Amino acid sequence: MRIEQPGKVNDRITLLGRNESCVYLVNGRDEYAILGGGMTYIAPDVMAQIKAADIEVEKIKRLVLHHSHFDHVGIAPFLKQQWPWIKITASVRAKELLSREDVVASIVSLNQMMLPKTAQLDHLRESLDIKTIGVDETVVQGDVLSCGDLDFEVIEVPGHSSCSMAIYIPGEKVLSASDSAGILYGNMVFAAANSNFDLYQESLKKMAGYEVAIHLFEHYGALIQPAGKEFMKQSMADAVTMRQWLEEIYERTRDEQKTVEELLAAVSKTAPGYFLPKKIMAVVLGQMTRFIAKQHGAKKTKSN
Repeated sequence: MRIEQPGKVNDRITLLGRNESCVYLVNGRDEYAILGGGMTYIAPDVMAQIKAADIEVEKIKRLVLHHSHFDHVGIAPFLKQQWPWIKITASVRAKELLSREDVVASIVSLNQMMLPKTAQLDHLRESLDIKTIGVDETVVQGDVLSCGDLDFEVIEVPGHSSCSMAIYIPGEKVLSASDSAGILYGNMVFAAANSNFDLYQESLKKMAGYEVAIHLFEHYGALIQPAGKEFMKQSMADAVTMRQWLEEIYERTRDEQKTVEELLAAVSKTAPGYFLPKKIMAVVLGQMTRFIAKQHGAKKTKSN
């Protein structure tokens, strides 16, 4: 079963935000945490949904950022301004990236681009008047965070980005992996191997070793039993298909730009209505293409 709109995932987890940009409120009985940082424009939705649920915001103690991409950290500056007590948690690498002015300038620019043009969102634009995004707490593989009576196990899952991490909640058999497990759109899992395709596939195998009944995604909702148990198999299979597809195009064209253009046309046809503008999607596909091109270059050098 797939939950695509804001609302209860189970009695402990609530999907907040919007279908294309989701974050999750986790109920640890005496305290709460938010998993995922979404895009800036969902902040009013998140605040309204929390108010409607009659949550004492002082009990929301932590915001976990799974990685540092623009569409996964957008509400962090806003929430920190609204709730100065909240602790922002991320990987060591994510903290390094979010402390760089050039990285945050790109995050700000892309989130501003996605903001609807309305005067009612001036307070959101003000929240993006930043140079860096502060991370209060860093974690590494094997660390265990507490959220009331729930444990969050930290899993390092590079490949989508160099700073990606997932959270596993053993008491609920929940895996919150953001884009590191792939992006479920329609009936396909988009292999989001932006940073390193080898590491991305290794991370999929790593996550497949966990007993998971519920998958939480930051795009297009959550999966619960029985589909949740089968998701990683589909994600690994679709990653193999995507890689073969990419390699075939690159081997035929021997041109990175032509490969990206052909991939973009094919993905746009397979997954129409995807939330990312084509310009940004081309950047993502370009990152994967460059990785494959480098590998082909390395193979050619060895053969010579």
